[in-house]
Amino acid sequence: MTNFATHYKSNIMATGNSWKTRNEHSRSLSDEPRIVKKHKLKSKPQFTIDDLYITPFTQKKEYDKDGHWKYVPVERNMEPTGIHVMDDLLRFLAGGGSNMQTFAEGHGLTTEEVSVLVFILTGMKCMRFRQLYQMRLVDDLLRFTDLGYDQVARRSGLGSPNNMYLALRRDYDMSGSERRRYLRYEGDLDRYKL
Repeated sequence: MTNFATHYKSNIMATGNSWKTRNEHSRSLSDEPRIVKKHKLKSKPQFTIDDLYITPFTQKKEYDKDGHWKYVPVERNMEPTGIHVMDDLLRFLAGGGSNMQTFAEGHGLTTEEVSVLVFILTGMKCMRFRQLYQMRLVDDLLRFTDLGYDQVARRSGLGSPNNMYLALRRDYDMSGSERRRYLRYEGDLDRYKL
């Protein structure tokens, strides 16, 4: 046995402590509960999710007075805040991005700094904002398209049909097919084009 091991074993025997894992040792340094500061904006947030949402659709069906229709471009505000980093985040989410660390590092920021920006502008934690944004995309794609669940999950940033299923259960207690039936009205299918 090395000197360190002998010293460590004798210390354990003298104090009556048992062998512990690294995490148990680090936790025993401070037995006080960790205090998490909760923040709440004292004023109304500057933006709502509706203000910041960038639709995935590029064209919409428009009818003339005779009942004939054609597709016309959708006006999409790609810079709803005028704040470059926040607008980049919105375009990132609208394009199906979801990894906030990748986004932050691409802008020379930490995820905490991006979270503070989102909180100041929306009053929401960044993760909840991302979830709401993704679910808004899911709803639009389910309602107005016939995309398969794998494509809806990918385009919304949820990644996989299983992740989408879990998110729909979490937020609406519905499956993808139930949510599609709930949202879709007559004439909704193909009202917009991607």
